[in-house]
Amino acid sequence: MSDVVGRRPVLEALRSGQEINRLLVAKGQREGSIREILTLAQKRKIVVQEVERTVLDKLSETPNHQGVMAQIAEINYLEFDELLKKAGSPGWSPFLVLLDGIQDPHNLGSIIRSAEAAGVDGVVIPKRRAVGITSTVMKSSSGAANYVPVCRIPNLVAAIENLKKAGYWVVGADMEGDPCFTQDLTGPIALVVGNEGAGLSRLVKEKCDFLSSIPMRGNINSLNASVAGALLMFEVVRQRSL
Repeated sequence: MSDVVGRRPVLEALRSGQEINRLLVAKGQREGSIREILTLAQKRKIVVQEVERTVLDKLSETPNHQGVMAQIAEINYLEFDELLKKAGSPGWSPFLVLLDGIQDPHNLGSIIRSAEAAGVDGVVIPKRRAVGITSTVMKSSSGAANYVPVCRIPNLVAAIENLKKAGYWVVGADMEGDPCFTQDLTGPIALVVGNEGAGLSRLVKEKCDFLSSIPMRGNINSLNASVAGALLMFEVVRQRSL
């Protein structure tokens, strides 16, 4: 069983139709968004259990659970082939984000949140040496993980090869690349974001069609993985919106 904690993530889980086994609410919590959560739970006939706040403290991965927790079935990752079939829509070329070894659940949640806002068709993560979807990821994504398909694969390099065969341009986020504003990002794009510290792994970097960088003028020449990913995602949106 997996948990979603926090008022906004739980509310989005309810709105998205996510299958919820049970809703736990701290005693005395009946105001604001909690009231909306309880109303939606009642409409969907979800079991609601009122508990002491200390119970949520023990069950939650984070102390900032805001008095509510939804216990849901394990996350169903989408198959890679299914993701390729669903990607794209009329007037919007397929757009995927691949993550090369993201290990911080807060970073993964933030990337998924940006991906949802940017209209990304899906996020692809490796099974090894990378974080999966956890309650911390769900909370950090502010519920966006309920809407963005996530695919977990055994081999990122093999996935990149398949994406190339399917007509995607594979773009690696790397400061050695040309400035993103000078590149054409309007076609089918698979954007690869690297590990928080090491960046893109050597094999993944070699497999990219080209590298894309974010022009910077400050003294620090690198950005957090989730920030860099977000800026490049919205550069794709900007170019496609022109």
